Amino acid sequence: MSLNVDNCHRCGKVYLKNLHGMCPNCIKDIEAQYEKCLNYLRENRQCNIYDLSEATGVEVKQIIKFIREGRISIKNHANMSYDCEICGTPIKEHAICESCRTRLMKDKANMQEDEQRRKDQAEQENHVSFKIKDRLQNRNK
Repeated sequence: MSLNVDNCHRCGKVYLKNLHGMCPNCIKDIEAQYEKCLNYLRENRQCNIYDLSEATGVEVKQIIKFIREGRISIKNHANMSYDCEICGTPIKEHAICESCRTRLMKDKANMQEDEQRRKDQAEQENHVSFKIKDRLQNRNK
C-alpha cells in the first residue's frame, strides 16, 4: 500500500497528490496572482510584462507561464511580449521565435540527413567487405 502524498514543488509542504503538483495553499496563491494579473490587464491595456509584474507583485516567470498556458491572452495588448528562450527577441507566443524555430528545424533535418548518410555508408562498407570475403573463399575452393 502506497501513500498518495507528495511534497509541493513550490513550498515543500506535504500534500495529497493532485493534478497541479502543488499543495492547496499554493494553488490558491497562484489563482490569486492570476486574478491580480487579469484585473490589472483589463484596466491597463498598454502596460508591458515588467509593468504588470511590478504593479501586481507577480514574478515575470509566473506571468509568462500564465501566457503559455493560455490563461492570459496578450494578442490585444500591443506592448505585452516576452523574450525568446534562445535569442531574447520579444515574442507573443510559443517559447522561441520563428527564426530560431526555423533554424532548429534545419539543424534537425541536417542531423537526420547526416545520420542517414552514416547508416548508408556503414551498410555499403559491410556489403563491400562481404563481397571481398566471398571472393577470397571462392579462390580457396
